[in-house]
Amino acid sequence: MRLDLSDLRLFLCVVDAGSITQGAARAHLALASASERLRSIEEDAGVQLLERRPRGVVTTEAGEALAHHARRILQQQELLRSELSDFAKGSRGTLVFYASTVALTEYLPRQLAPWLATRPRLRVDLKERTSSEIASAIASGLIEAGIVSDVVKKSEFDIHIQPVVKDHLVLIAPLSHPLVTEGRKSVTFNELLNEQFVGLTSGNALQDHIAEHARRVGRDIALRIRMKTFEGVCEMVAHGIGVGILPIGVARRYKRQHPCQIIPLTDDWAQRHLCLCWRDWSQLSPPMRSLLTHLGATP
Repeated sequence: MRLDLSDLRLFLCVVDAGSITQGAARAHLALASASERLRSIEEDAGVQLLERRPRGVVTTEAGEALAHHARRILQQQELLRSELSDFAKGSRGTLVFYASTVALTEYLPRQLAPWLATRPRLRVDLKERTSSEIASAIASGLIEAGIVSDVVKKSEFDIHIQPVVKDHLVLIAPLSHPLVTEGRKSVTFNELLNEQFVGLTSGNALQDHIAEHARRVGRDIALRIRMKTFEGVCEMVAHGIGVGILPIGVARRYKRQHPCQIIPLTDDWAQRHLCLCWRDWSQLSPPMRSLLTHLGATP
């Protein structure tokens, strides 16, 4: 059979109306055109589908079967149309989004939650990567977009980079530490190279970033212990195990539970921002454009 959706709609209009005349009107067709199409449907099926009577039409057993399947097909077609519309509007699908450590743990949860709550059919696959890895993945077309620290330079990767929130790094020190008792208001990274550090686990993007700046001056930071979470770092520092370097927002939040002193780092590389990045706005999927706009992107 070579029935199309318009044939099925016409057939159901006639069946539901019990009349070819009324069914044709419901389908917005002329009576002659509707009658001809119904004859073609029956010829194509090779069986009588409608029994013509003086006061209208009724379905034959074969017609009942066609009507049953026609309803199911049209229902599925409507579901498909609705789903495709969701994809087009950016409310359905799966987004892969790379983020630096701080963005993933501190910034994105509170930003993503209200946006994602209004899109129950959309999934977001968040992955933690270093900023350079994220920029490289975007530039190569592996992913659409991500959020990085401003250590990434547009000239190096030929991608769009837009700052959206401050992410300055600070020293956290035990209250008994000399820098605290001396009342220091700021400190440079070089002054800390002989300190015992509480760090994050190996492979953590932020920890790798700090270690890289130590290596640039020919040193390795002395890690007394590595912790899996920011809170773990703060708790160890509060107990005098060592000092740590964290984003200022993280340090302020956990300082309430784990008393320690926050001292700003004055190094340029510590005055960071989190930045959205993408390659070509016009090539982004509708869901990704929607997400980036929500996060503050201005294409």
